[in-house]
Amino acid sequence: MKYTKATKEIKPQISQVFVEGFYQWLRFFSKDKVKLTHAFAHMFNTDCFFIAAENGSVTGIAACVAKGQRCVRLKKSEFREHLGLIRGSIAYILLHKEFEVKEYPVLISEGTGTVEFVAVAPEYRGKGIAAGVIKHIFTVTNFQEYILEVADTNTAAVNLYKRLGFSDILRVPQKHTKQSGINELVYMKKGRD
Repeated sequence: MKYTKATKEIKPQISQVFVEGFYQWLRFFSKDKVKLTHAFAHMFNTDCFFIAAENGSVTGIAACVAKGQRCVRLKKSEFREHLGLIRGSIAYILLHKEFEVKEYPVLISEGTGTVEFVAVAPEYRGKGIAAGVIKHIFTVTNFQEYILEVADTNTAAVNLYKRLGFSDILRVPQKHTKQSGINELVYMKKGRD
């Protein structure tokens, strides 16, 4: 398995892994994974994404950004083109708030990196890919600490982050838990080893 920085040419592969990893929440916009993959391919800032790859295929992704940076940039026109006028507009409005406006409810200092959008292709899950990408981030970035957000119901991810040295710093109860499948958003922190 090769761990490296993402490049612009592989945005469609990054998008495919992203859609597979977050399909539980993205299927609201379309049940068609191919449509979703096309709709999201534009948004990834490859300067902040790291990948795992095997035989030229992206198997896992994660992003890491400094305070005030964003690892995605949404275009309403792309969502409308691939999801239609109504669904594309709704997707843009909701995801713009979530990905581009929302701030972490914990202090992010200058020396902190936020780890985001961790996902692994289904056929590679349970093989240490997410851990490998995150460890690669630790190796190639210079942050003094790392913070991430994870859904409490994603127990596999919570357990992975704990094994990597992250610990809970805040839990934020969520509204509409039946629709989202999330009871709390868990914020976790890890210092540099």
